[in-house]
Amino acid sequence: HVQLVESGGGSVQAGGSLRLSCSISGYTQSSYCMGWFRQPPGKEREAAALVYTGGRSRDYYADSVKGRFTVSQDNAKNTVYLQMTSLKPEDTAIYTCAAALVVTLADITRCAQGDGRFGTWGQGTQVTVS
Repeated sequence: HVQLVESGGGSVQAGGSLRLSCSISGYTQSSYCMGWFRQPPGKEREAAALVYTGGRSRDYYADSVKGRFTVSQDNAKNTVYLQMTSLKPEDTAIYTCAAALVVTLADITRCAQGDGRFGTWGQGTQVTVS
């Protein structure tokens, strides 16, 4: 029932910063595992950063982005953000916002491990780091 649209992608030099936004429509008070997946050229899609909307301290970050990326959510604006700093060429990828409904303890566990049943996806946005 949720629809997602990404924005903020672009080209940036190594060491620079970029912020991605994901607009959410059809949002309810349900808990979600939400965040960003990325797919570098020629590689598999992977979870980069996820946030569990039912709590403040259940974020997931891939080891490759930990300490550099921060995912956050503003429920009042129905928007989730991915703040990326100290960008590296290996961060070049298509970034896609996704959401998974969280209704069980297993869903929470999956989110904390960077996994889940993601049924809603955005259009994707290109991030290029030179």
